[in-house]
Amino acid sequence: MASGFFALLDDIATVMDDVAVMSKVAAKKTAGILGDDLAVNAEKASGFVTDRELPVLWAITKGSFLNKLIILPFAFLLSAFLPTAVTIILVLGGLYLAYEGAEKIYEYFFPHEHFATVTSVKDLTDEEVKAAEKEKIKSAIVTDFILSVEIVIIALGTVADKPITTQIGVVSIIAILATVGVYGLVALIVRMDEFGVKLINLNEEENSFSDKIGKILVSALPKIIKSMSVIGTIALLLVSGGIFSHNIEFFHHLVPNWPSIIKEFLLGVGVGVVVLLGVNLIKKILPKKAH
Repeated sequence: MASGFFALLDDIATVMDDVAVMSKVAAKKTAGILGDDLAVNAEKASGFVTDRELPVLWAITKGSFLNKLIILPFAFLLSAFLPTAVTIILVLGGLYLAYEGAEKIYEYFFPHEHFATVTSVKDLTDEEVKAAEKEKIKSAIVTDFILSVEIVIIALGTVADKPITTQIGVVSIIAILATVGVYGLVALIVRMDEFGVKLINLNEEENSFSDKIGKILVSALPKIIKSMSVIGTIALLLVSGGIFSHNIEFFHHLVPNWPSIIKEFLLGVGVGVVVLLGVNLIKKILPKKAH
């Protein structure tokens, strides 16, 4: 009886050790998407009245947790009963990530005309402000759902050959860390300028040390969000290229002597451009109403 109990403890310890090791691997694989997720949500969570930023961010965070609660069971069922579907979804997600990365590069060189967005609430009623908040929260949660699918599938792909207990442990940890880590950092980023203002108003002295630090924080916020967008775009292309390289035989054996980071980046750019051209062609063919 005692030997059976200790054998059970040994099995649990082995599983936990496997989960810890594979969680590190999965975290590295999903880091690119987490970077883009961070950049996207920092942008979506900013632009509100100061006292509404954190409530809006909390609403998006709750939506993110709900997204993962919906995604995780389906991912584990597919892994257990239809593992081929995980690879297919992974490649389809890679196409989406490559498209998004290529579209961001295209947008940089050929900016589209966007509808003006309301950044001031002075002329809006309370009902209009609440409606604008709900719309932005809804948009952020939808974007989070797409990125969450990719995070879960990529994490699952790193442990596809492991027992189901290890898969559940690793992917669940990554899902929780992704939500808590990303939205925790977003909260710090969007409140950076507010903290800077408090430092500036800390005393009445002109050009004091607190004033200098406060001004740096206020001016740094838009630059940080912009730089995160650039880093996120590069990460998207690297992640998508890695998906194609590791899951499509033809790409896996293509230019084997090239450094993997260059090969994966060029694969991401190349496939992304092809998908982007296809999407733009479809948009031109379809009626304007459908567009």
